[in-house]
Amino acid sequence: MRLPYCVFSNLVLDNGLQVDGGVILMQPKEPIQQAITAALAVMDRHLSALNERNTEALANTLHFPHFRLVGSELKVWETADRYFDDFTARAGENWAYTKLTSIKPISATTNKVHLDVQVNRFDTQQQLIADFKSIWVITEINGLWAAQLRSSLAPA
Repeated sequence: MRLPYCVFSNLVLDNGLQVDGGVILMQPKEPIQQAITAALAVMDRHLSALNERNTEALANTLHFPHFRLVGSELKVWETADRYFDDFTARAGENWAYTKLTSIKPISATTNKVHLDVQVNRFDTQQQLIADFKSIWVITEINGLWAAQLRSSLAPA
């Protein structure tokens, strides 16, 4: 099942990208736009893999080591082997799927994009069980775009 993942509204970036109601009003310089497009594609693949519980596809959306900062605690995954199990432990046994209700590029270079993301988690009854913001950093390393780290305002 593929779920919608983002909503843009009234967004203006220093590099010239303007988005209003999901419509791009002015294109930034080509390499920056390509980086933003690549980062958004990573998030789309990440969310799809997460909701499909496809651990291999999910791991392919992350650079390792991968970092997650919650409060003052930094979690580091050196490899992909525990990532999904750790996620399901955090999300809880009632977790059914996740939806990104907004995703906004907040800064970008040709090989790194910062995204402001609003995350919603739902249970099997489609009831909201978590709602929080996260800043994701998507980077290109050796030609591969993937999430390098994030800072989450989620409950531990």
